[in-house]
Amino acid sequence: MVAHETALALIQLGAVFFGLGLLGRIAARIGMSPIPLYLIGGLVFGTGGLVELRQVDDFIHLASEIGVVLLLLLLGLEYSAPELVTGMRRSWAAGVVDIVLNATPGVLVALGLGWGFTGAIAMAGVTYISSSGIVAKVLNDLGRLGNRETPVILSILVFEDLVMAGYLPVLTAVLAGVGFLAGMKMLAIALAAVTVVLIVALRYGRYVSAIVDSADREIFLLKLLGSALLVAGAASAVQVSAAVGAFLLGIAISDSTAHNATKLLEPLRDLFAALFFVLFGLSTDPASIPPVLGWACLLALVTTASKIATGWWAAKRAGAGRLGRARAGTALVAHGEFSIVIAGLAVAAGAVPDEFAALATTYVLLMAVLGPIASRFVEPAMALVLRRRAAVS
Repeated sequence: MVAHETALALIQLGAVFFGLGLLGRIAARIGMSPIPLYLIGGLVFGTGGLVELRQVDDFIHLASEIGVVLLLLLLGLEYSAPELVTGMRRSWAAGVVDIVLNATPGVLVALGLGWGFTGAIAMAGVTYISSSGIVAKVLNDLGRLGNRETPVILSILVFEDLVMAGYLPVLTAVLAGVGFLAGMKMLAIALAAVTVVLIVALRYGRYVSAIVDSADREIFLLKLLGSALLVAGAASAVQVSAAVGAFLLGIAISDSTAHNATKLLEPLRDLFAALFFVLFGLSTDPASIPPVLGWACLLALVTTASKIATGWWAAKRAGAGRLGRARAGTALVAHGEFSIVIAGLAVAAGAVPDEFAALATTYVLLMAVLGPIASRFVEPAMALVLRRRAAVS
């Protein structure tokens, strides 16, 4: 009996991995992020889908947690502490505009659907945060890393990531239903942790890097994974998000160690993160999507416009031309991993209605597709508009 269950679990897990590989290949062929396809794959094989994968639930749950840790660890590795501080100073005004324009639609929709304060706080994060992973991939694929507007885009992304370091503990407190004082205590712990890590990274980053670094790839990988999981677990134990702990560790690792760690961990990140997106799809009943599809489309329309407005305004302040402003705006449209992380926390806590997961999934699907498409076609669209204006004048 045990052998039969093990065999069935291996077959199901193998089918999941192979299926994800096929979906990733399809996404690469059509030039889009694989995240929407992973979510769709989860919908097909989850609750209410065509086939339910019951034998591998425990593994996928644990693997998805590791996926979140690796996503945030590698996001932290992309930034050094000086870059974060500089980005914060440079982009704070655009960051505030970003929060107001893009968190507000999520709050209004959640309140309109009767999800209360808890649903409003969670949905605000879902609609606010852009996908750093998708944005970075699009910029690289389209050869725009050296463009004048790109530092503006990256500064806004850095600001969003820092906001998340404070937002996630607040969200965790709200989802847990703790009182105001307990929530402020969790926020204070998170902010203190961010401050300490930034100070350590600025002054003693080389020592943190030396602890995890190794010339042997196997030892290096074990140290990285071990330290990431230890820090994430410790952060979770003190009621600070494990994701924030992993992000802070990534910031503390610097220079060549961070570069080598990124190259080493990227394949693992992609594997476990794919399982995380699949898990979110697995937990969402496809039958719950049609009732919220209209709201998801409305949110996608409004926040696409508000993200474009944010990027346009920030790039204009930086002296970019109209085409650069348009590129900056469309680059920020894509939503992905962080939005699903936030929604996943809310759903796992049982503090939001079932429709929340359906709305978040549908919204992220739309935005993850719209973002790369908008970025790819903004240049020919702007060129056509400018030609028509020139012809009229």
